[in-house]
Amino acid sequence: MTSPSQELLNWWFGEGATATEVAGAKNSLWFGYKPEQDEEARERFGGLIERALAGELNEWAESPHGWLALVLLLDQLPRMIHRGTPKAFAGDERALQLVRDGMAHGGDVLLAPIQRVFIYLVLEHAENLSVQDQAVQQFEQLLGIADAGEQKLFADFLDFAERHRQVIARFGRFPHRNAMLGRSSSEAEQTFLAGPGSGF
Repeated sequence: MTSPSQELLNWWFGEGATATEVAGAKNSLWFGYKPEQDEEARERFGGLIERALAGELNEWAESPHGWLALVLLLDQLPRMIHRGTPKAFAGDERALQLVRDGMAHGGDVLLAPIQRVFIYLVLEHAENLSVQDQAVQQFEQLLGIADAGEQKLFADFLDFAERHRQVIARFGRFPHRNAMLGRSSSEAEQTFLAGPGSGF
């Protein structure tokens, strides 16, 4: 019988043999928006997400893949099932602490590079410049170990991390979250938001 954490990982990563195959099959789930995907996440994993947000399921973090699944429940899936609301970010602080704790024990290097992407995305989501610096460093490392045929994939992940860091270096926060979180946007942020690529 498949454990709940493994069921989530199977859904998130699929069965591709290489990072390029996995990303090719799952990119639209990871970074696209389809209402039916959000609904599937809600139906299949909504209960687990709420338990994770409530501080439960800590035992998952005792193994590298359980840790990864718990990070997904706190960081990625709330952005799907609570899209456009403040609760989309409700797990960010806990996810960041979970990632820091796991990385301190080398948990990230026990995962496949494509899985490590979703550990380091937690760093990339932080509205903190030093954490953003760390995110860029981790994606640089992933690019450095990527196979020749997967250089472009991991270069794209690094580029995305660098662009997130630039926004935090400029504004200290992500302006595209302001409306959702009830924050007022400065004039500079409003100008930024009116341009292309401001919302990731």
